[in-house]
Amino acid sequence: MNAKYVGTAFAAITFFLYYITLPANAADARVFSPEQAEFSVKFKNEISPYNVIGIYLLPGETTFIEVVNSSTAGKFILKHSGGQVNRINNRQWRLKAHTTPGLYPATIYNPEQTDSVTLNIFVMVPRSEKRRGYLNGYRIGHYPVTPLRGLAAYRAPKGFIEVTPENENTYLSPHFQLKQFLCKQAGDYPKYVVLQERLLLKLQLILERVNERGYFADTFVIMSGYRTPYYNRAIGNVQYSRHVYGDAADIYIDTRPPYGTMDDLNGDGRIDHRDAAILYEIIDELYPHPWYKPFRGGLGLYKERPGVRGPFVHVDTRGNRARWGR
Repeated sequence: MNAKYVGTAFAAITFFLYYITLPANAADARVFSPEQAEFSVKFKNEISPYNVIGIYLLPGETTFIEVVNSSTAGKFILKHSGGQVNRINNRQWRLKAHTTPGLYPATIYNPEQTDSVTLNIFVMVPRSEKRRGYLNGYRIGHYPVTPLRGLAAYRAPKGFIEVTPENENTYLSPHFQLKQFLCKQAGDYPKYVVLQERLLLKLQLILERVNERGYFADTFVIMSGYRTPYYNRAIGNVQYSRHVYGDAADIYIDTRPPYGTMDDLNGDGRIDHRDAAILYEIIDELYPHPWYKPFRGGLGLYKERPGVRGPFVHVDTRGNRARWGR
């Protein structure tokens, strides 16, 4: 082989090996943007500061949308693509969802600003349309009849987001897409997902803090997001797993470059639970902050299983503090 090409190939391999073993908080030319808007939007007891957010409603369900945390006076406009909207004042609307399931984007903006917020409003398919554990041919399984300890957080979901090839790339927040939360079970489209808006807001907060700490990530790999009760049972998980209720995600960072497992966050040349522990600690440090109270929930560290998977961290928004794996 020509010595010139051998030298070039050697240099490329050397650079690749050097790059993937760099500590994740080493100097990095990539820049993370939280993509926050100049104002926030309040809906369903949540407040989103981001320029895009997903909202999930049942057919004909009514909710209120309000602009908050804005220094700009004047009239805001809500431009919608489905459903009914009644203006209450210059910053608040009453929105009645479309009666047909699907995606109906809306935009909020102020003519005096260049900024805007996109609301990706999904009208869900009601749970009542599920038949014998199936919804339009997709196997859901059965939710427990009795909520765990009678808690509202463990009631069966009222509806399911219908996922198609046309909408699966939709952003539910600036750095997370609908397809990232799909259940890993086999099945054709349409597929169905249960998601809670608070989980997306929590993931965004964690992603921002991770980048503030010097570990670049433009998203997390969602190793496991929503699980149907059928799939959750098939893999031997507990009946009341938060994954079946749409507010849990098993996550890891994989950006240097993406190669299917956790980045070497501590720079020791190995991929193991010590790297996941860094992510775990960054998340755990958020808990004492009063503003983080709505996002408190489960936090678990899972060690690597050689030949099966790498390490990861579980997060959820169950409402009470739970810890395991440390």
